Amino acid sequence: MNMIRFLKDWTLPVAIAMGTASYLTFRYVPQLDALGTALAPWFDFLFPLTVFLTLFVTFCKVDFHQMRPHRWHVGILAAQLLLVALNVAIIFWLQSTVNAPLSALSPQPSALSPQPSALHSPLLWEAVLTCIIGPAASASPVVVGKLGGNISTMTTYVLISSLASALMIPMVFPMLEQTVHADFMQAFLVILQKVSIVLLLPLASGWLMQHFARPLCARIAARPNLGFYCWGVSLSITTGITVRNIADSGAAPALLAAIAVATLVLCFVQFGLGRMVGSHLGEEVNAGQALFQKNTALSIWVAYMYLNPVASIGAGCYVLWQNIINSLELYYYKTKRHL
Repeated sequence: MNMIRFLKDWTLPVAIAMGTASYLTFRYVPQLDALGTALAPWFDFLFPLTVFLTLFVTFCKVDFHQMRPHRWHVGILAAQLLLVALNVAIIFWLQSTVNAPLSALSPQPSALSPQPSALHSPLLWEAVLTCIIGPAASASPVVVGKLGGNISTMTTYVLISSLASALMIPMVFPMLEQTVHADFMQAFLVILQKVSIVLLLPLASGWLMQHFARPLCARIAARPNLGFYCWGVSLSITTGITVRNIADSGAAPALLAAIAVATLVLCFVQFGLGRMVGSHLGEEVNAGQALFQKNTALSIWVAYMYLNPVASIGAGCYVLWQNIINSLELYYYKTKRHL
């Protein structure tokens, strides 16, 4: 019984630990190579399925009549734009200081060409930027619901945030990488398409269930933790992929450590700033999650597409930190309710 309670209280850290242990086991035990090859297609199928189920179950509980813009949406978007502008200014300053484009900076130190320190490397701030400019996580309504927030207004913000990020990314990233010449409209549509597949399909399915299969929808909505546990499974797979990307990045250890620390600090900055904005606009829980919880899968993809691949490590670290913090939030909220 104590073990079951522990798993319920710490689902997300357990998922992270399982994903990390599973990847490292398959990586360093050669006898499992054949099994890993056989299981790979199943995980490729399981991951999008669990993401879909996570959102589908959540959207079965959404009140679609409440899905309209709110003041706190504007406040959080303004805070995100401010952080993006500040980060871009730092990158431009560092680029001019080291007098080299980001794409020319090798992630490995060279004896022939001295590299900037990790703190002064534009790659560090590029990795941080991917964790700021990305949209709110598609699964953020799941956490908001468990924290007593408004799932409907959070879902609305996820849609607004996805559109805003689809506009910002093709405008900002080509300015940072001189080797990238992205067509704005093409990049905008590709990013929007990737977000829409993940978000709009379960949203439309939830709406159809509420209108044409109400008894089944009510049974799904009556199981409040179902979506959360589906998310735990998808997080375990995401963690394995993240650890693999970090292990295969070839980045210098000092840069990896700097990115890990910087993204942890960023988690607290975005969480605190979101809560502060939300406290003034009447939605502290929703606003905190909206600015803090990011769609890291999209951030990793755009880093590979438009920036130095090392920058994707930032989003990889961020997904681990944000889910650990989410677990602490959920535990604190549950403890507070039982006081």
